[in-house]
Amino acid sequence: MPDTGLKNSPRLVKGALVQLIEDIVGVLPNIIPFQYNPNKLQHQLTPWDPFEVDQTQRGSQAPNVQPFEPKESFTLSLELDAADDLEDSDPVTTVVGVSDRLAALKKLVLPTQGLLGDLVASAQALAGNASARATRPTVPVCFFIWGPGRILPVRVTRFSVDEKLFSPTLHPLQATVSLGLEVLTPDVFRSQSGVASDLAVAAYNFTKVQEDALAIAHIAKAVSTVGGSIQISF
Repeated sequence: MPDTGLKNSPRLVKGALVQLIEDIVGVLPNIIPFQYNPNKLQHQLTPWDPFEVDQTQRGSQAPNVQPFEPKESFTLSLELDAADDLEDSDPVTTVVGVSDRLAALKKLVLPTQGLLGDLVASAQALAGNASARATRPTVPVCFFIWGPGRILPVRVTRFSVDEKLFSPTLHPLQATVSLGLEVLTPDVFRSQSGVASDLAVAAYNFTKVQEDALAIAHIAKAVSTVGGSIQISF
C-alpha cells in the first residue's frame, strides 16, 4: 500500500476510469475509482512525422507541417489491496479478494454486448450455445478522469497484472495493474453516434479548453515577469 501522506485527507480527489457500456437496459457505467492514486503518471506526445510514412518525400515537406494532432498517451500503475475491505468485513472482498476489481478493469479491453448482455451470453455459452458470444464487435468508450482538469476518452493499449498474496482459494489479495492509455481525438467519433460518443467529444474539448486557458495564463505570467528584459530583433 503506497504511503502518499494524503490517505486521510478530505481534499484528496481520486482518479478513475469510467467505461460507458450500451447494455440491454440502456447505457451502464463501469466505474473503477482508483483505490490509491498513482505516485507517478507518464504523459507522452508523439508528433506526426511526414517522413515516417514515405521516406521519398523527405525534403518535399515543410519541416513544421503538422496536419494531425500529436498522438497522446499515458502510462500508469494502479495498486489494488484487499486489506481495508477485509478489515471492514466486506462480503465480496472476503470471498474474492481484489478479483472483482481486476475483472472490471479487464472489461476495458474486451469487446462487449454490455455487462448484463455478457452475463447472459456467458450463461448461454455454458449451456452449450456455441453462437452466444459470436457477435462482440466493439470495445466501449473509456474515460480517463484525473481530477476536474483532465477528463479524456481513451483506449487501453497495454494491460498487465502482477498478482501478489493469495487467499486460501487462490484469489489475489494484492495486485499491481500497469496500463497504457491512448487518447482518442474527436476525429475517431465522426462516424459514430450515441451518448458515449457525444460525451467523449465533449470531454476531449472541455479538457483542451482548460489546457489552452492554462497556456495563456502562463504566457501572460511570463511576459509580466520577464517584462522588457528580453528583446527579439529580426
